[in-house]
Amino acid sequence: MRRHFGFYFWLILILILIVAIFQASNTPYQQQNIQPFLRSHFDWNANTLPHVSFWYDGTLVTTQDPYAFVEFVIRKMSHVTEYAVLTFLFVNLLLTTRLMRRIAIFFGLLFPFLYACIDEFHQRFIPGRTGHLIDVITFDLAGMVIGLVLALIFRCIILVLFSSNKNVSKPRTIKK
Repeated sequence: MRRHFGFYFWLILILILIVAIFQASNTPYQQQNIQPFLRSHFDWNANTLPHVSFWYDGTLVTTQDPYAFVEFVIRKMSHVTEYAVLTFLFVNLLLTTRLMRRIAIFFGLLFPFLYACIDEFHQRFIPGRTGHLIDVITFDLAGMVIGLVLALIFRCIILVLFSSNKNVSKPRTIKK
């Protein structure tokens, strides 16, 4: 029964996160643009941040436009975070099943990866949004690796905590 509880617990969390990711991906860019907020709260110029410049999927990302740069960093870190959490949840879900550990870990990475691909494809149909495979291969995948590591650390901690309770020695009676 405990095993079933754990399965449903992780499954419900996964479904909640998938709905949240879908909602965020389904929102047009203009409704998510945080640059106006940043401009109203921060007085930055081209020299505020150390100079960094790079091309990302055909677009120049530079600190010369600090508001766009900070928004880019926040958006990409949200990719890392959401897929770290999703992978953490999937791995824990699958480890509650009878699957072998290697298989559970493999599918615990595969399912979030497939969802990331579908999510990026879905974004292509949202006004002002673009779906980029590079997001999946870089930021989403980085999040998945972090989520896997965190899930394995979590499982080790749980095993240590619960196995130490079983090894607590009971008071022995002394035979005379």
